[in-house]
Amino acid sequence: MITTVAISGYRSLRDVVLPLGRLTIVTGANGTGKSSVYKSLRLLSDIADDRIIASIAREGGFRSVLWAGPEQFSRGMRDGSVPIQGTRRKHPVSLKLGFADADMTYAVELGLPVQNGTSMFNEDPEIKREVFWPGGKPTPSRIIADRRGASVRVKNNDQKPIQIASSLSTNESMIREIVGEDAPWELAVARRQLAAWRFYDHMRTDEAAPARQPQIGTRTTTLSPTGSDIAAAIQTIREIGDGGALDAAIDLAFPGARIDVVPAAGLFQLVMHQHGMLRPLGVSELSDGTLRFILLAAALLTPRPPPLLVLNEPESSLHSSVIPALASLIMNASDEAQIVVVSHNRNLVTSLLDADASLVELSKNTGETFVEGSERPAWDWPAR
Repeated sequence: MITTVAISGYRSLRDVVLPLGRLTIVTGANGTGKSSVYKSLRLLSDIADDRIIASIAREGGFRSVLWAGPEQFSRGMRDGSVPIQGTRRKHPVSLKLGFADADMTYAVELGLPVQNGTSMFNEDPEIKREVFWPGGKPTPSRIIADRRGASVRVKNNDQKPIQIASSLSTNESMIREIVGEDAPWELAVARRQLAAWRFYDHMRTDEAAPARQPQIGTRTTTLSPTGSDIAAAIQTIREIGDGGALDAAIDLAFPGARIDVVPAAGLFQLVMHQHGMLRPLGVSELSDGTLRFILLAAALLTPRPPPLLVLNEPESSLHSSVIPALASLIMNASDEAQIVVVSHNRNLVTSLLDADASLVELSKNTGETFVEGSERPAWDWPAR
């Protein structure tokens, strides 16, 4: 289970360290940095598939995702007695991401390449440093795998550092690329773990949404982020998952209703039976809120729970009467998977807190995101 997430230099997250529990709710007013926390977790997951550089590009490029304020705030800047202004920098401009579980800690630092005018890709960030160590401070004696630029050093079976790569590309992570008998087993564990994290964010429910179109049905243990395979995911839950929990969730959200999957010409179609109606409604007839709840139910009732499942504002377009059913789904799913919910819906937040969820409440001061109340977990970034 992930216990700590650290983010430095990403949008409003100048220096944030978050504690995570089995079920964590991240909340705060609009504009306090909730979406940035969600996107930071996605960037960490992208490292396992070498997608982090492309993901940053889709957000507008490296410079657009960086912290835009001064490197440090003076007391006068905070209280408004002096204008907020930049000072002479003491550290390189960078974006740092990291996480820790009970056994291991990982950190990655990205920065801009040396501007030498020889490439049109000089705005692409480079991975400057990656480090794996078993918690505490990342001292040389504790580090298991250490990437500096293109070079990677690891500890062998005798606990002596050896170099196993010298030409790693600046856009490739050692988690993804360093394999083989000399590679520490911890890298393989992290690679599998990060690749298995799942994210669901504003799945489309409009008329042209993939979830509203009939699809070829194949066994689907993981709902796609677009929801395009919803019918196959529902049928998979019925055949190898907890179909009873699915029926109970639908009935709690929409009393007297049930959903089925109907095959037609090799395609799977989702239909909903509602109390008082003489025919089932096709997925194209369902309201946005109804379809969104079904999508969330399929994601949370997956027969193959991930190590980490992150939901960004799952309450979007849901009526308040459906929130208790959603909260129940999330609470039950947290028995099998670690879950992070990013939300500003008070009913959902209260329901999850009543179930002993951990609370991370964000606020903003002079453009910078802070975590309210909870004690900051211990965290040390490796020096570049």
